[in-house]
Amino acid sequence: MRMKVFRGMLFLIGIVICLPVLALALGALKSERELSDALGAVIGASGGKVSWHLLPFYPTGEHFWELLFYTPEFFTVFWNSVKIVGCILLGQMLVAIPAAWAFAKFSFRGRGALYTVYVILMLLPFSVMLLPSYLALHGMRLLDTHLAVILPAVFSTFPVFLMYRSFCAVPKELYEAAKIDGAGEWQIFFRVGLPLGSPGILSALVLGFLEYWNMVEQPLAFLPTASKWPLSLYLPEIDLQRAGMALAASVITLIPAVFVFFMGQDYLERGIVSSGMKE
Repeated sequence: MRMKVFRGMLFLIGIVICLPVLALALGALKSERELSDALGAVIGASGGKVSWHLLPFYPTGEHFWELLFYTPEFFTVFWNSVKIVGCILLGQMLVAIPAAWAFAKFSFRGRGALYTVYVILMLLPFSVMLLPSYLALHGMRLLDTHLAVILPAVFSTFPVFLMYRSFCAVPKELYEAAKIDGAGEWQIFFRVGLPLGSPGILSALVLGFLEYWNMVEQPLAFLPTASKWPLSLYLPEIDLQRAGMALAASVITLIPAVFVFFMGQDYLERGIVSSGMKE
């Protein structure tokens, strides 16, 4: 009985959490007139209360049609996001995977202190790193380029932390047995480390995509030119007079994140579990 009550509570909580997303998706199907009537108090600034009904009376796809076929700047920012996020994730894999493997399997002087520095850097918010990052990028003449957003994210310490815990779960006996069989360090890394550490790697990819697909602060600080903005900065630029387009753009923005999450959900859970293991 208690289990049924607990499941019922979880179901209700899930509905409450998903309700804004459902309202967003259904709101994008409402006509311009329906949105004007529902949001007239906000759009027209005429006072009164906002009246919002969940289901559209006359469903239409005009907002999606206008956004996809008559708004070329939307595709510009969309592909900007794809380019930025893709380069960040590729760069993180090239940098973070070897670093995490080195922390997990090699012993060297200052290893503990260096790892502590990594953890401290992971905990620092972007507002603390904004000024030094800005000065460094200005000195390198990378401001107002996509590299200004890509490079700091490539050297983020969070994926190193996540992959490190996953690599620590690789049995030490297996590592030593491979060395006894004559395998070199690179062979062990590619044939043992990468396959067994894949949960941490894939979970870092999923979390990285979700974070950088929706990032706002970094491009807002380092990309003054609007044509170089990612999709996350395009949505606030849509005024209330185009509420339908704003809702349609939000739905399209949400689709890749939802797809990546469901594709990598199992690996994400396994990676988070392994990251919680004690060293």
